[in-house]
Amino acid sequence: MRLNKFIAKSGECSRRQADKYVQEGSVTVNGSLELNPAYQVLRNDDIRFDGRRITPSNKTVTILLNKPLGYITTSHDPFKRKTVIDLINHKERLFPIGRLDKDTTGLLLLTNDGNLANLLTHPKNKIPRIYELEIDKPFQSWEKKKISKKIYIGQKQWGKAEILEQKKNKGRTTVLMRLYQGKKREIRRIVYRMKKTLFSLKRTQFGPIHLDNTPIGGFRDLSDAEIKLLSRL
Repeated sequence: MRLNKFIAKSGECSRRQADKYVQEGSVTVNGSLELNPAYQVLRNDDIRFDGRRITPSNKTVTILLNKPLGYITTSHDPFKRKTVIDLINHKERLFPIGRLDKDTTGLLLLTNDGNLANLLTHPKNKIPRIYELEIDKPFQSWEKKKISKKIYIGQKQWGKAEILEQKKNKGRTTVLMRLYQGKKREIRRIVYRMKKTLFSLKRTQFGPIHLDNTPIGGFRDLSDAEIKLLSRL
């Protein structure tokens, strides 16, 4: 088994993230630094991640967390900030699938299945995510068309999204927006480029999984039906 797959199956991170951690020097094999993610792990190898010995899990677990404000989406934070892992009391080691920034709330999936994480986050698979935004004023028709084609969002990147629904309420507008890639802070950058004020941002759907009545800061295992939906992707 390749080293990056071994790390992903241990529940530390996705396989793509494992590549990065190995190359950054976070992993040792039998006491020696190993910088090659493709290293073939032998049965008796002592694999350590940040000094902790790790082993692959035989049980696949995926949970839904209703992320609150103020938590960063990472498994490891050298600055000791509050992370989504702090909210989870689970016997399996889990890592986030993708990211929500500190000020974004809502549906976040965590798993110990590196293959599932790669499937859901790799740009080529175009797995849809739906977000609920509260902004100061609705998007006009020409703005919606522009966003649906592509809009420059800075740092040599282009954003693209679909406006599914808009509702005005007491001087503010609630918008449902669908993305397929999810570049870093993409929605916030789109809203900024369109000269609108964003008051709140919440993810309500990731692929076939919907945010339900799980309380803010709470989590639950995915149901058998939800696991089947993911298996069909």
